[in-house]
Amino acid sequence: MDSSCVATSFRIPEQVLTSSGQRMQLLGFGTAAYPLVTPQVAKQAILQAIKLGHRHFDTAYIYGTEQPLGEAIVEAISLGLIISRDELFIVDTIFFG
Repeated sequence: MDSSCVATSFRIPEQVLTSSGQRMQLLGFGTAAYPLVTPQVAKQAILQAIKLGHRHFDTAYIYGTEQPLGEAIVEAISLGLIISRDELFIVDTIFFG
């Protein structure tokens, strides 16, 4: 891959939540993939997203990415990329039917 095409930094727009005063990124990093990817590939993609500054993630049981997301968070904390889970917003979709 040509390295001139790789983003090294960018700013994701945020909104202040009136209920808590916290800032939440308006753009969530979606973890769905088709065709489905292995848990290890999902974990590495999520970890890379955290390295790039993403703090808002969308997951679902049906995507198979809940566990890789959790593992990526643990690794990001151990690497010092984030201090705690409290820095992240996680949206988890529940499917009925």
